[in-house]
Amino acid sequence: MLRGGSLFAGEIAGRFQISRPAVSRHLRVLRESGLVRDELVGRRRLYELDPDPFGELAAWLEPFVRPTRPSGWEHHLDALETEVHRTRRERRTRGAADQADKAAADQTKENTA
Repeated sequence: MLRGGSLFAGEIAGRFQISRPAVSRHLRVLRESGLVRDELVGRRRLYELDPDPFGELAAWLEPFVRPTRPSGWEHHLDALETEVHRTRRERRTRGAADQADKAAADQTKENTA
């Protein structure tokens, strides 16, 4: 919810089916863990995401999400892609040659008629 912008504690609590004190406890845990920041505005608390810990988490997860070396499947898929491109190129070249041969044969038929 906070990814879209800051919200007051009451607005956050209103989106859940649990009690406001339970939501307040969850928000306190998030605040103490450094995932959200809060600001007292009058008698209400305004919460916003603190993106810094998420950057650390993303950096830690990076090796698991994007391996440093290609897997066996990636190598096989790259080889398949290369083969598909080679086959398409050969078909285009062969098709163009066949059309040229047909045009020459048609021209020969016209000249002999």
